[in-house]
Amino acid sequence: MTDVTVVFSDLTGSTRVFESLGDAKATKAITRLTQWMGKLCESYQGRVVKYLGDGVLIIFQDNQAAVDAAIEMQRVHSQRIASWPEQLKMHLQIGLARGAVVNQDGDCYGDAVNVASRLSDLSGAGQIFATDGVIAEMDASSLVRFRTLGPLDIRGRTEPCVVSRIEWQSEVLSEQFTVPAELPGWSSRAEQPERTITLAWLDVQRSFGVSALPVFLGRDPQAQFVMNDPRVSRIHAKISWSQGTFKLEDASSYGTWLRFAGSDTVIALRRQDCVLHDGGEIALGAGFDDFSVPTVSFKFTGQATG
Repeated sequence: MTDVTVVFSDLTGSTRVFESLGDAKATKAITRLTQWMGKLCESYQGRVVKYLGDGVLIIFQDNQAAVDAAIEMQRVHSQRIASWPEQLKMHLQIGLARGAVVNQDGDCYGDAVNVASRLSDLSGAGQIFATDGVIAEMDASSLVRFRTLGPLDIRGRTEPCVVSRIEWQSEVLSEQFTVPAELPGWSSRAEQPERTITLAWLDVQRSFGVSALPVFLGRDPQAQFVMNDPRVSRIHAKISWSQGTFKLEDASSYGTWLRFAGSDTVIALRRQDCVLHDGGEIALGAGFDDFSVPTVSFKFTGQATG
């Protein structure tokens, strides 16, 4: 069987839209968005396999076309929702995997389908996650930037997948990105003053410089900050560095809560991200009103590089 690239694109935040608009209007809005996703992918020679509520499964023979379509979806959609009320915003999260699939009765099955779906869940709002197979098959002339996240455990697989995040935002510039060619004028990280984030939970305390990011928090032994609590997902949250700021992204089953130092305001993240500043606390798996919730404190040292 010939390998194909599987794209799974999913909308986040649909629950809020149903609460705000009601079932009929929300269903109409979500259907319009998923139909748009399908048509856009078809314009890149993709084949829509099926629509799944607020998601779409698409197959591409051409790997680069799949990557380009995913980037275009994020680019156009982010511009579209920029002026929308917060309660109506639905972000895209996209997963890509390459491999053989079995077509049966108009549907398709295979490891690549399962992985693409799972990566869509893990990627979070406004993100594109892709397997190393997708990255390896990109055209040599492609200028698409990506950042390797390392091996991630995928539910249903015995072996982890090496996953990269495709950086589709044109304004993002970072020497951490892997690019096809050396870009002149970029200074080395050794020349940059580095900031550090320190995480503490119970008797565990670890510090991570910008060059060590991203950092994954979770129960998985491969996570950089391991928390052995049943409420913590295997890969629960991620702390990354983007455009001169630390960013927390939720990738969990039950959510992540954030509270900054000196503030009583609590930010609830469900497959969403938030810029970190001033230090504070992160609750994993339950809100701060549960006194027993596993809570990580964080603080910063060093100078900003942004």
